[in-house]
Amino acid sequence: MAENQNSWPDLIHGHFKRVGIRQVGYVPDAGHSRLIDLCKQDNGITDVVLTTEEEGIGLVAGATLGGQRAALLMQSSGVGNCVNMFALLRNCGFPCLLLVTMRGEYAEFNPWQVPMGSITEQCLKLCGFQVYRVNQADEVDDVVGAASDMAFEGNLAVAVILSQRLIGRKQWVR
Repeated sequence: MAENQNSWPDLIHGHFKRVGIRQVGYVPDAGHSRLIDLCKQDNGITDVVLTTEEEGIGLVAGATLGGQRAALLMQSSGVGNCVNMFALLRNCGFPCLLLVTMRGEYAEFNPWQVPMGSITEQCLKLCGFQVYRVNQADEVDDVVGAASDMAFEGNLAVAVILSQRLIGRKQWVR
């Protein structure tokens, strides 16, 4: 179980490869650090560091129009930054696979993360996403695989929430 607990980013990367994702946009995030490293090392994936999360919606739209598939990685706080831009996905019918690491829940030390963390799932649903939540490492492969297929075979906006229990306790470093 310990190996499985730490290998879930590798499973996600495997699904990126399986469904042909060629671009991955992200704002650097400790919860996604292993997955970001895997994408950076992969010559078949262009990793795109975003200045702000809503730029990722333009990346997804541009990739789609250019015949490629893209995924976005962000923290729950970044979801709030994207609400207006999510309309582009919905109105144009662009497929989107969004992986969201949670803040503001289990063992959170930063009270500023709690408000958005408490409404992330509802916010995504109101913006037209199909939303799935992963709480344990042994759920990652099945959920991310299904979400990837839904997004790209059904031209849907699909979000996978990666719980704070899955990604592990954040530690305040002084």
